[in-house]
Amino acid sequence: MKKNLLFLTLIALVSFRGYAQSDDESIKSTLQSYIQGFTKGDSASLNKAFHPNALLRNLNASSGRIQDTPLKTFISKMPSGGVNATGKMLTYEYAGTSGVATVELQFADFKYIDLLSLLKINDQWKIVCRIYSRVDLDTNLKGNSVATTTTSSTSMPAKTPAKKNSANVKPKKDDGW
Repeated sequence: MKKNLLFLTLIALVSFRGYAQSDDESIKSTLQSYIQGFTKGDSASLNKAFHPNALLRNLNASSGRIQDTPLKTFISKMPSGGVNATGKMLTYEYAGTSGVATVELQFADFKYIDLLSLLKINDQWKIVCRIYSRVDLDTNLKGNSVATTTTSSTSMPAKTPAKKNSANVKPKKDDGW
């Protein structure tokens, strides 16, 4: 009886682990919920994607001021049935419990480029900040990944090579010039 119980417990643990989403899958699922909620006007999907205290922020082009939109206002102004747009994930990256993603929402004559900040809260990735720009259709994401280098704050600066004294340099025989 103990062997059967132990065996069943082991099977249950292995099965449960198999159903757990990886961070990659969870982030993609969150972003898909956002895109689906936006394009279909699905408030349940938007609420699933965003943390309740999320900040939605952009620059008001006419006033030049930063404009914040509460999540509840954003969701309440979403037209029922959604908007006539297509959405796609462009990028995402994460480390530990923080992540960033870029999403494009394309309409007939313009598109939004959304830069999203995500946090892993209670094993679920949530959008905590949406910074977005309305741009022309031919505008693409710009920038470059920064190469990873390791430096120590206590390392000594590299020595600069000593200047060669041209008076002491002897010409080589037949240097090709």
